[in-house]
Amino acid sequence: MIVRKLRLQRGWSQDQLAQMSGLSIRTIQRIERGQNPGLDSLKSLAAVFEVDISDLQEEQPMANETSFTYEEQQALKYVRDLKGFYSHALTYVLVLSGLFILNWLTSPGYYWVMWPLLGWGVGLIAHGISVFEVFNLFGPDWEKRQVEKRLGRKL
Repeated sequence: MIVRKLRLQRGWSQDQLAQMSGLSIRTIQRIERGQNPGLDSLKSLAAVFEVDISDLQEEQPMANETSFTYEEQQALKYVRDLKGFYSHALTYVLVLSGLFILNWLTSPGYYWVMWPLLGWGVGLIAHGISVFEVFNLFGPDWEKRQVEKRLGRKL
């Protein structure tokens, strides 16, 4: 199904598509994973995307994302990496908040919570640098040079 691709091209979330089409989010997820939708679901999606039903019924391998262009795959990878970083940052804040409270309740004279704060903080900073490519030492250009070098080609 091309539903996921059409949804991503428009910048919609699954929730937004579900609201616009009148379908449940679970139905949208199932369709995007390759399950065959019913005729009513196809009609709703075709109306939202302003395409023919037959266009939505075209078989395209969505599970392994081979129908996406390189740029689309890179954008999806970046969004996944960004989501991972935000999840990491949120976990950091929540866990360390709990540790601060625990530290305050058990030993207010000694701030042992600073050690996990610093250690984990370094890891979070490294994750952020990797995701946001602050220092792109091993980026695509480096990879290309290494491949060309390995193959014995001149740049």
